[in-house]
Amino acid sequence: MSRLHIAYSPCPNDTFVFDALAHGRVPGAPALDVTFADIDVTNGMAERGELDVLKVSYAVLPYVLDTYALLPCGGALGRGCGPLVLTREPGAGLAGGTVAVPGERSTAYLLFRLWAADTLPGGVGEIVVMPFHEIMPAVRDGKADAGLVIHEARFTYQDYGLHKLADMGEHWERTTGLPIPLGAIVARRSLGAETLTRLADAVRTSVRLAWEDPEASRPYVMAHAQEMDPAVADQHIGLYVNEFTAGLGEDGYAAVRGLLTRAAAEGLVPPLGPDALDFPERGRAGVSPQ
Repeated sequence: MSRLHIAYSPCPNDTFVFDALAHGRVPGAPALDVTFADIDVTNGMAERGELDVLKVSYAVLPYVLDTYALLPCGGALGRGCGPLVLTREPGAGLAGGTVAVPGERSTAYLLFRLWAADTLPGGVGEIVVMPFHEIMPAVRDGKADAGLVIHEARFTYQDYGLHKLADMGEHWERTTGLPIPLGAIVARRSLGAETLTRLADAVRTSVRLAWEDPEASRPYVMAHAQEMDPAVADQHIGLYVNEFTAGLGEDGYAAVRGLLTRAAAEGLVPPLGPDALDFPERGRAGVSPQ
């Protein structure tokens, strides 16, 4: 395969997953030119058709699947790992207030809106979009009444004196029984079925190598972890890199389609076509963590 240009976040789960692939330790895999960008930036790149491979929110799939195919591996789904709504005061409500979110085309936002549709008859107040790392300080400082947070904020929000109002993942799992879909890996369809299949194999191998020797990826993970505590980085990886990263499987595909079908019914995204998520290796079993 020729050299591919890929963009993913500097978060520990992405650098852990792609360490071996990015550093040429996967035999026969393509060489990568890596761009680091937050998920809201990569979502925009996908919508504009930039780059060959991208980590994106599942929420953006309905807008990009004409150009990109969903890879059956490498992404982030799981249980007990959903976005949280945080407030300054315990038990505070959302009616009439401002809610800071990390993007209106983020999976976190879809999960939030589906939760609100089920639990808040009066709806939510004003939505304010800001980079996810600014959300907790904004809530702490009174610039927003509540914040929708993702990633390592699950482990650090109490350091800001904030309180959990609700867990979007708990609501999703309770109402669907499915894992929580968060981030996806997409690759340009024009690469062709053979290259897409080889790329998926390379991503699976990179995941397996990361599990087999976690210390090999640590320098790469910590170099991009934005001064994150190593213990928090390990928690982050443990939560977001799991069997669904190695292979979506039937539950993973059901979760993705369930999220986007529910969101389309609420008018939040365009409806998916019946074959939109198809990939040459759909249904192939992934490897499991050691």
